[in-house]
Amino acid sequence: MGSHQPPMIKRNSMFYRFSLYGFLKNLRFFDPFILLIFRSYGLSYLQIGILYSIRDIATNFLELPTGLLADSFGRRRAMVSAFISYIISFVILYSLSDFGFLAAAMVFFAFGEAFRTGTHKALILEYLKINNLNDLKVAYYGLTRSASQLGSALNALIAAGLVFYTGSYRIMFLASTIPYTLDLINLATYPRELDGEITRVKGKEIWSRFDSTLKGFFQTMKDGNAQKVILNSASFTAIFKSTKDYLQPMISGLALSLLLFTALEEGRREALLIGLIYFVIYLLTSLASRRAYQFSSRFKNLPRAVNITYLAGIGLLVTAGTMVVLGLELVAVICFIGIFLLNNIRRPINIGIISDQISSRVMASGLSTETLMTTMFSALFAPLLGFLVDTFGLGYGVLGMGLVMVLLFLAVRVGDVEDQLPEN
Repeated sequence: MGSHQPPMIKRNSMFYRFSLYGFLKNLRFFDPFILLIFRSYGLSYLQIGILYSIRDIATNFLELPTGLLADSFGRRRAMVSAFISYIISFVILYSLSDFGFLAAAMVFFAFGEAFRTGTHKALILEYLKINNLNDLKVAYYGLTRSASQLGSALNALIAAGLVFYTGSYRIMFLASTIPYTLDLINLATYPRELDGEITRVKGKEIWSRFDSTLKGFFQTMKDGNAQKVILNSASFTAIFKSTKDYLQPMISGLALSLLLFTALEEGRREALLIGLIYFVIYLLTSLASRRAYQFSSRFKNLPRAVNITYLAGIGLLVTAGTMVVLGLELVAVICFIGIFLLNNIRRPINIGIISDQISSRVMASGLSTETLMTTMFSALFAPLLGFLVDTFGLGYGVLGMGLVMVLLFLAVRVGDVEDQLPEN
C-alpha cells in the first residue's frame, strides 16, 4: 500500500549521486566517540561544553553570510567549500589537542555546517525543476535521504571496527577525511546547471537581509502562540544536543560492569559496545521518525503531544542521572536510548505544531527563529552541564539538567486549548 516505493522515480546516475552524498556525509566516524576523544586529550567537561558552544554559535552567525555567498558563487562551490572546511577541521582535531586549536577546528566545522545547510536540498530541487519532476519532490527527497540514514547506522559499526583494530580513538578524525574527500569529488562534478541562477550580492543587500532576519525574529517572538511552541521545541532540542554525547561515558562504565566480550582488553570491549549500541539507536530513531504521525495521532491534539513528550524527556533524563549515581549504568543507557527516540518523534510533531499555531504572518521566520533559539539554549546548557559533571560527577550532572528541564517546562508548556489557533 502506502509503503511501496514510487514507481515513477527514475534511478539514474544523479539519483545515485544524490544518495551517495548523504551516505558519505554521515560517515563521521568520531561521532559515537567524540566525548571520549576530547577527554583523552585532557579536556574537562566544561571545556568540552565550551567547544560545543563555539561550534553552535559560529554555525548560527555564519548561516546568513554563507547563504549569500552560495547565491553569489553557486551552490556547487558552496558545497565544495563546506567539505574543504570539514576536512581542515578533521585534520586539526586529529593533529592538535591544545584547546585553542580545537576551538579553531570547531569554527572550521561551523563553516562547513553553515555552507552545507539547505544547499544540497536546493541542488536536488533544481534538478527536479529542470527535469519537470517537481510533483515527485517529497518522494524523491525521501528516497535519497534513506541513504543518509543507512550511513548513520553503518557509521557506528565502522567506527567500532576502526577502534577495535587500531586501538586508537583519535584515528577517527583522520579516517573521516576519506569519505569526505570522496564526497567533495562527488559534489565538485555535479552538473553546472544545478547552480541555478547566480546573483551577485552587494554590501547593502547583506545588511538588508540581516535586518530582515532580525525583524522576523522579533516579530515572531511577539506572537504569544509562537513564543510557547518555539521555546518548547528549542529548549527540549537544546537539552538533547547538550546531553546526548554523555551516553558515551555511560556505555564506557557499562562495558566495565558487564561480563561481555571479557576476552578483549578494555578499550576494544568499550569500542565494540559503543558501536553496537549506536547502531541500534540509529535503526530505532529511523523507525521512530517514520512513526511520529501514528504516535501524535494517539493524542487529543498536538499541544498535548508536545507537553507529554517533554515530561517524558524529563522523566528519562532524571532517571538516567539517578541510575548513574546508583551505579546502574545499564538502566541509564536504556533511558538515554529512550531520549534519542523521543527527540526523533518530537521533531515532526514540533514542525506540525509550529505550522498549526503560528500565524501565517510570521510563518516565514518561525522555523529560523526556532533554530536560533535552539543555538542560544545549547550555548548556555553545554558549558553548564560540563561544569556540573566536573563538579559533582556524571550522574549528578545529568540529574541536574533534568531538574533544569522541570523549571523550563513551567515556562514553555504549550496551552492545551482548542481555540488558540491563530487567524491566517
